[in-house]
Amino acid sequence: MNEDAPVYKRILLKLSGESLLGNLPFGIDVKTTQSIAQEIKEIHGLNVQIAIMIGGGNIFRGTSGTGDGMDRASADYMGLLATIINAIALQDALEKMGVVTRHISAIEVKAVAEPFVRRRVVRHLEKGRVVIFSAGIGSPYFTTDTAAALRALEIKAQVILKATKVDGVYSADPIKDKKAKKYDEIKYLDVIKQGLKVMDTTAISLCKDNHLPIIVFNLRGRGNIKKAILGHKVGTKIY
Repeated sequence: MNEDAPVYKRILLKLSGESLLGNLPFGIDVKTTQSIAQEIKEIHGLNVQIAIMIGGGNIFRGTSGTGDGMDRASADYMGLLATIINAIALQDALEKMGVVTRHISAIEVKAVAEPFVRRRVVRHLEKGRVVIFSAGIGSPYFTTDTAAALRALEIKAQVILKATKVDGVYSADPIKDKKAKKYDEIKYLDVIKQGLKVMDTTAISLCKDNHLPIIVFNLRGRGNIKKAILGHKVGTKIY
């Protein structure tokens, strides 16, 4: 086996909005966004077909709005619009590096993004374009994790790479519990039974029912995306 050959041909990378924060309290750190784009460019150079689902928590998180008394649907739509802003920023960073991208929004915004048409998206991937999904599935009450699982299945991705700020899945919050155990591998059902806050239950169930593996890893570890694609041990594999 060639250690420099990717084990996945088509992937969906789930990026949280917080991944674009850098050291800022909120918003988009341009240098951090450029750094992520550089890593994506490197794996794109391996002829891997890349789709990205991006969150919006660095700008607005729907659940935080409901905590202050805002209507849930209104708050969620605001969060979805925040993901569109993030997608534009990431697309800009990638295209400045010569990587052709297509921004696909589940909420119609013709001036900045294409609507989701499954066959067209698959064709973009086949042509080597990076696809960035924004606005989740376009509806409130659904997280971008669930949207990531759904889109990954629709485009027949072979794996979901979930980039986080921790280096895998733990039995408890490793920041609060120093005795928390890190899993190298864990089954979907165990994630659900233990109530582990990796992805929401709907997303995990979708992946379980369709045998779609998830690799959870620390985005801040330089080169971790590439390691995961090359099949090296990184983070936690949910299967």
